[in-house]
Order: sequence, then C-alpha cells, then structure tokens
Amino acid sequence: MKLSLSSDEARRIILRAQGFLGAESRRGGAPAALRRLGAVQLDTISVLARSHELVAYARLGAVGRREVERAYWDEPARAFEYWCHAACVLPIDDWPLYAFRRRYFRARKFRWHEVPDSVEAVLQRVRESGPITTADIGGAKKGGPWWDWSDSKIAIEWLLDTGEVVCTRRVGWRRVYDLAERAVPGHLLAEEPSDAECVTRLAGIAGRALGVATRADLVDFLRLKAPEALLLDSCLRDGSAGLVPVRVPEWPERAADAWADPAALETEPRGRHRTTPLSPFDSLVWDRARTARVFGFNHRLEAYVPREKRVHGYFTMPVLAGGRLIGRVDPAREGATLVARQVSLEPGVTPGRGAASLAGALWEAASWVGCDAVRVERVDPLLAGPLQDALSRVP
Repeated sequence: MKLSLSSDEARRIILRAQGFLGAESRRGGAPAALRRLGAVQLDTISVLARSHELVAYARLGAVGRREVERAYWDEPARAFEYWCHAACVLPIDDWPLYAFRRRYFRARKFRWHEVPDSVEAVLQRVRESGPITTADIGGAKKGGPWWDWSDSKIAIEWLLDTGEVVCTRRVGWRRVYDLAERAVPGHLLAEEPSDAECVTRLAGIAGRALGVATRADLVDFLRLKAPEALLLDSCLRDGSAGLVPVRVPEWPERAADAWADPAALETEPRGRHRTTPLSPFDSLVWDRARTARVFGFNHRLEAYVPREKRVHGYFTMPVLAGGRLIGRVDPAREGATLVARQVSLEPGVTPGRGAASLAGALWEAASWVGCDAVRVERVDPLLAGPLQDALSRVP
C-alpha cells in the first residue's frame, strides 16, 4: 500500500532534500551540497554571480565564492562536468554512472555539428600537452555566432562527450581538458557498469536529491531518452533504485503517483527555512511543471525572450521564504549597488510580510557579492512603500 502525503508534507520533504530546511541538510559546506544535489547546472549567464555559485549561496548563505570553486574544480578532482539534466557539475565518484551516455555518444557518431576529421589530432595534442583549453588548440569559434564553433572546439567537446577527455577544472570560465586516464581516479575509470546499472544508481541519486518525485521528474533530472526511461521503469518497479512509491492526492491526477527516498520519510522535516533568491537553473525550480505542482508558481526564464516581450525580467530569480516561492526579483549590478530592476509578489502574499522577506534577501545577496547599497527600480504599486521601508531598516 502506498504512503499518502499531503502536498505540504511533500513540499517540506523536497525542501529538506534540496538543502533549504534544517541545519543538518546544510552541514559539510559546498562539497557536501554538491554530493547531496547530485548535479549542479552550469550556465554562461552571470548577473549577481554565475548560476553554480548561486546554487551554493542559496543553501549555505554567504559562503566564500572561492570555497564554492574549490568544491567543484579543486585538484585532485572532486567533480567533473558532463551531461545530466543539462551541462552540470557532478561528483567525481559518479563518473562510472555516466558510462551509458558516453556509449550513446560513441554509437551516435554525431554531435550538434559533424564531428571533424581532426579528432585524433586533437586527442594526441591533449595526450602530449594537456591539460589544455580551446585557446591552446586554435580557439573555440570560427568568428561568427556563438554556435559557429571551430573544428578544434567541436573535436574537443566530442572527446568530452565520449569520455576520452574530461573537464575537472576551469580557468576563468574556460574549460580545462585533460585525458580521463590522468584526471579520473583509476578505480572509477576501471568501472564500466551496464546501462541498466547506470540508470538504477542514478535514479537513486536523483530520487534522494528531489525528495519526492514523479517518474517524469526523474526522467527530467537525468534527461533520459526512451530506452533508458524503460530501464528506469524497471528499477522503480523492482525496487532496485532504492525508492518507494507514494501518493500525493493534492497534486494533479496524472502526477499524484510518485516516488520517495525512504530515509526522507522516516522523520518529519523540521528547522528554519532559508530565505533567498534562487537561480532559475537551481534544481529546486529548473523543471517548470514540477515547480508549478510543488509551489503553485509559474516560472519561466526570460533571458532568451525578446526584451519587449519579457514580463518579469532578463534573469528573474524566484524568491524562497518560509518554504514557499513568494515573489520574483530581476537583479543587476551597477558598481557597488545591487539593482532590483523589477520586483513582484505572488498573489496572496501580503505586502508587509513579503516586503520584509524580500528586503532581507536583497541585502544579504548584496553583501555576498560585495555591494553596499540596494536600489529598486520597478515594483508592484502596493509593494513599493512597504519594500522601501523594509530596505531602510535591514542593514
């Protein structure tokens, strides 16, 4: 018989699993956060900071940004970059579990671009001269749009896809590529689990990171294609993924049946909630359908939407407070000032309470990125007065 959870119970389990509820889930700093989350998405956009830094900040508060970088790209390698939900930082111990995806790329023999004939020459260059960046092999672009990659860039990324090379650190924002046999510990490199073993173990990681998840949530976390999704069904059905079936009747009927980490069900989630803006690429909100189901919050990244069609702003960050998504802020920086270009509250959030949470979140984020002032530009009329009052009181 399936355990029945209320939507509030499911939400609190999810928040604890993601590191937003209770002190225990935040112990161990940035390295532990990466292991707990299983995957931290990367993105080129940098407003307050890059997304992978914002993910750690949202859970840990004003953690040193150098500490975050060391958790991801220290030597010896603690993590590597590869394809999970998207391009992600992944714990180095999980290297063997992506063997199924490396095999897929090798069999496919195609990327977004045609794989050039120069692959072997690039691999030999890494073998002789690595670690290297794209600058060392002729640059990343041909000179056109961002997707107009040079042959050397296509080749090195293909080698990354297939596991011949690996990125375990960056210089600035440039990947540093080295032979997998030099960068990945030998005992991990020697493992070659079957596709079914990979999916089974990754399903457990995704389920623990998500807390309570539907099949669709697990597929989205791992971006499984149809054959691997069938393997997921099998390991969920026979219990080998280590997850147990639950039901959340208040979720939409098609999503009411879900899976949970049994350890997360043993104790009631307790403790203080984090109040923080979230990167739109944060795993708490990266799936729009899940975010709407769990929080009743319709979230869309508008960075790639034409300016005149944006509703909430370029890099709108949902604001988490009291375990709920209470509003949105579109941040920017001008010198030592954090600028909130647009701020809004969700329906049902009272301006007074919402303003206090927003002001605290803005000042804490400002301090973390080295700003000593906060300026708000556009704001809901009913929120304007309370927010300005709250901002003036916080420092």
